[in-house]
Amino acid sequence: MNIWEGIRMAASALRGNKLRSLLTALGIIIGVGAVIAMISVGQGATKSVSDRISSMGSNLIMVNPMRGTTLYAEDAEELLERVPTIIKALPSITSSITAKYASKTYDTSMEGTTQDYLNVKAATIESGRFISKEEVTERSNVAVVGQTIVTGLFGGQSPVGKVINIKGQSFTVIGTLAKKGSSMGRDSDDIILVPLTAYQRMIGSKSVSTINLQAKSAEEATLAVNHVKAIFKQKHRRDDSVRVTSQDELLDTISTTTQTMTIMLGAIAGISLLVGGIGIMNIMLVSVTERTREIGIRKALGAKRRNIMFQFIIESVFLSVGGGLIGIALGISIALAISALAGWTTVISSGSILVSFLFSVSIGLFFGVYPAYKAANLDPIVALRHE
Repeated sequence: MNIWEGIRMAASALRGNKLRSLLTALGIIIGVGAVIAMISVGQGATKSVSDRISSMGSNLIMVNPMRGTTLYAEDAEELLERVPTIIKALPSITSSITAKYASKTYDTSMEGTTQDYLNVKAATIESGRFISKEEVTERSNVAVVGQTIVTGLFGGQSPVGKVINIKGQSFTVIGTLAKKGSSMGRDSDDIILVPLTAYQRMIGSKSVSTINLQAKSAEEATLAVNHVKAIFKQKHRRDDSVRVTSQDELLDTISTTTQTMTIMLGAIAGISLLVGGIGIMNIMLVSVTERTREIGIRKALGAKRRNIMFQFIIESVFLSVGGGLIGIALGISIALAISALAGWTTVISSGSILVSFLFSVSIGLFFGVYPAYKAANLDPIVALRHE
């Protein structure tokens, strides 16, 4: 018996029990589909977080005060002078506020910043202009709003030139930011920017909540982090006066975490593939029992052990390959549905598809060997007597 004849006979045997074959392959179908869908969600989470961090700016370093430490705008100026590896220093304050325009109110976030915001945060202006250095110096009540504010507070109309009320003070809108989008449940466009000095006057404090530093390059960001830490250690006489985090450190930490989560999700989903393989072995053993007389006749007519073994292995591989192909389609469909219905970012990679498919084929081979071996080693005389 040649290979093609064995394949033809295996396919004929599976067609003879279509429903049983489909139910047997169901475990593989669900397993492959679950692996692809879960890995797509995990990789999508990694991409979403990475995009979110990258959208914050390039070569960014964040300095946040720890307990007992207060940061000021002067600290940002000092860092810019003393650390040669940074080119911009952006002090800022952020809090939740309620903005009012005409009779409409809107809950959002407001950030006090300086004229360097666009460069440091990799943002662009959609219409109007940004806050000038003079407006920061003069503590002018001007504001730049994100696209979500344009829709939520102004009904989609251009807000440039209009006046909004925040905590009893009037701010004139001078520009709008270009759309950045949402990531990991946070809307980057739901923000109102005002001059840092105007914000400080409004809250009655000269402190800032964060200092964003822009390094000259990604390679020099590590040097800048160490230099900044040394400056604050010298100033406050302790190591934990501030938390200094670079963009690359955040990306590495979050990527490692999400990749671990992806592997765990894939491993959990992969258990169903093993269950599917056990199902294939069970059905193939039943098939051997049902076809004992057929096996005896074939042996009596000259079929060799390897011919019998090959046929049963091909049948189990057919089940796993067919289940794997259907599972791939199912997994891709689930990933696309999650993206469309839940709004999550999903990444369907060729690597996850290939790995899950090869694993399903391996499952078919592994769990098909024992039933095939049992069939090949049946005594033809005993097999012919089997009823």
